[in-house]
Amino acid sequence: MNTSGRTERVTACPLPSILGLNREQSAAYIGVSVSLFDEMVSDGRMPKPKKANSRTIWDRRSLEKAFTRLPGGEDDDNEEWDFA
Repeated sequence: MNTSGRTERVTACPLPSILGLNREQSAAYIGVSVSLFDEMVSDGRMPKPKKANSRTIWDRRSLEKAFTRLPGGEDDDNEEWDFA
């Protein structure tokens, strides 16, 4: 109960995070500028967007998978990208 005498509803689990991100959100999500994000989508380092009517949206899970495949970090031995 809070100080107003009303009982507040507590949910058992948090609401899910947003699944579909626009271009600016997607770039920010992986930590790059929009122009670098566009380049990464063009060269295949990041996934292509989905279309919902006139909306262009990226699947957050696909962005995470693509980010994991980028060179560097702990999984550098399993590098799939060869830009030499």
